[in-house]
Amino acid sequence: MEASVRNHPLLAVASLVFVASSSSSSIVVDAFAAPRTRRAPSIQRQQNRPRTSSSSSSSSSALCVSIGLGPDNDNNTPTKDVDIYGDDAAAADERKVKLLNTDPYDPDRIILGEDGGPLPRIDDHEPYRKVRMSDSDRAADAWFASLLDGGSEEEEEASFLGPVSREHMDRLVSKVELADEPFLRYGEDEEWTPYVTRRLPTSPLYPAYGLETYGLPVPRRGAEAWRNFDVNGMIAVDYSSRPDGIGTDVVMDDGATEATIIASLRSRGAWLDDDECEARLVYVNGRFCPGLSAQTDGARNLGASDFEEGLVPEQTLEYLSRLPDGHTDELAAEVPDDSSDGPHTSLERLSAPDHCVGKATSQFAMNNQQGTAAFAALNSVKAGCVAYVEGGVVDSQAQTAAATNKPVLIVNAQTPSGGGGDGVGEGKGVAFHPRTLAVANEGSVLSLVQMHVDLDDDDVTPDEKVMPHATLVNGYTQIFVGPNANFTHAFLEESGGIVTSRVEMSDDEASAASLPSSPRDVESRRPALRNSHFHAIDVHVAGDDGRYDASLMELGGNGRSRIALSASLLRPGAHAKVDCFALSGGAQRSDVRTCIHHVAQGTTSRQEQRNMVGGRSTASFRGRIRVEKSAQQTDSEQLSRTMLLSDHARIHATPSLEIIADDVQCTHGATVSDLSEEELFYLRSRGLDRGTARNLLMYAFVEEIGRGVDSAIAGG
Repeated sequence: MEASVRNHPLLAVASLVFVASSSSSSIVVDAFAAPRTRRAPSIQRQQNRPRTSSSSSSSSSALCVSIGLGPDNDNNTPTKDVDIYGDDAAAADERKVKLLNTDPYDPDRIILGEDGGPLPRIDDHEPYRKVRMSDSDRAADAWFASLLDGGSEEEEEASFLGPVSREHMDRLVSKVELADEPFLRYGEDEEWTPYVTRRLPTSPLYPAYGLETYGLPVPRRGAEAWRNFDVNGMIAVDYSSRPDGIGTDVVMDDGATEATIIASLRSRGAWLDDDECEARLVYVNGRFCPGLSAQTDGARNLGASDFEEGLVPEQTLEYLSRLPDGHTDELAAEVPDDSSDGPHTSLERLSAPDHCVGKATSQFAMNNQQGTAAFAALNSVKAGCVAYVEGGVVDSQAQTAAATNKPVLIVNAQTPSGGGGDGVGEGKGVAFHPRTLAVANEGSVLSLVQMHVDLDDDDVTPDEKVMPHATLVNGYTQIFVGPNANFTHAFLEESGGIVTSRVEMSDDEASAASLPSSPRDVESRRPALRNSHFHAIDVHVAGDDGRYDASLMELGGNGRSRIALSASLLRPGAHAKVDCFALSGGAQRSDVRTCIHHVAQGTTSRQEQRNMVGGRSTASFRGRIRVEKSAQQTDSEQLSRTMLLSDHARIHATPSLEIIADDVQCTHGATVSDLSEEELFYLRSRGLDRGTARNLLMYAFVEEIGRGVDSAIAGG
């Protein structure tokens, strides 16, 4: 009987020492007492009972091994033994039942503190919600609050996406409830799992990092989603202003202004004539420009009036209401599963009970997120319009996008002033929030090209002189691919100008080279270094044999840039191909995060990430592939290649695989190198100088990714 009590899971709480008081039937726990040797916790024997024989020591040692503490160091060391009998057999039976049938976290248990007195039980956790926050965390919350309320506490700014804006605003301001998960018992609950963390009744319950103030996680310097990113530099810039006239269209009275903008966009490779594209949507500083656009039934702008008048279909509103990072739990399509667990409709229950990620607001789930949910909700609250593209829709000329085989071009242009005008206070920046929704219906073929480029303020407002402002671009693109649909996506981020060259030189080297000023000083004064550019791309392949091919190019000169792409393969035969190139130089901080989620059986994916890092810049890449238990026969490949162009450049490359299924074929890898000296020698032996040879090899490194961009934009 004694051995059976010792090996009961009730006693396997290695951090506690249980004490059975002779004067009370309550269980008393000393939370700070530590045994002299490494042994299992045990219940203190009553003083009037003799010590047990050596067989008890053997049983105690076995218990130590079973719970991971290892064997006793000294078998002769006295131990605290169990006595459940007492003098009264009935009382002993009652105590035995209590020990065997109550869970280790019974709120009636008494836990002793350092002074030997009982610790108070904590039922109200609200006073502890923000106690773990650092000064940086509080600054990050204040920074996000300025984006949300526009820096004005007196007047609430208008939202333009109707019910979508209201729903996401509620998600942001509604704090996460601090409540324990239900306690499940082994053998009684099907959802029981040993992989669970529970608190003691005397310990407070804290929210996950980033959820102290808001209902969706905001940036934290030490959070996994923001690791290696310049969070402190970002929150040091005030982006609380909005562009003038947000929510309204740009009306250009002067035809010469339109011609000037078209010429400027054409010189940057960001323009296609009407006969070269299926449709064209142009936005300047977050506002739609109908005079520069060519809309069709399948590619059009959804303005504030469309939402106010209820002209947006219910299905479109449902798409726009979805949040990334699992904060919309319902899957975009039902996932078939031949096992008894299927079909699946909930993201948090995939691969349950032992391998599911759980609630999106739990710390475990957030450690694998990209940190985009709060910014996606912010986009819904602040966006003035939506670029809507639908494949497989017959337009007024009875011609489909699949038949023309031409791309839909979406251009988001920004000026140095960000459209803020004179109303922006000194030292403040401007934030605008481009929004795109693309849907490829069953059997359609859709090619979408998104471009972010610069415009001069003189091109837009030639008669006005405006000051440049720091800008925050918070873009959110949602893509849904139907059965047998083929979606080709090119995303090019080229805003922020050009970085300063040779910043890896020291001041002494610059002086020795007779440069007029240090390149490092020139780069530090570059206005675009204060800019931040974020873009989240959320893809759902929600139809059988749907295909998504993406080519992402991060080429801009903004001080901080971040692209986060997630692709969920929800139906059998779904395929995703993601190629990305990131260029960093000067003093930039760039970040690329991808997540390819294999949920259905027989899905495939291919991913190649290439980084070119020079100057004193820092780049990071984190690619995650997760294969659920339902995604048997998955075939996935991931490769990251980085070229470092200077000794002061840094790269953090982290490809990762999480495989729950047991019938898969998955590979991943990463390489970091400089240009090959053998290849340079070969080119120089053919008459090329060293600089030309290096440029040729660098162009070849980029070309393998760039060839995926639609030829109408890339040329050739």
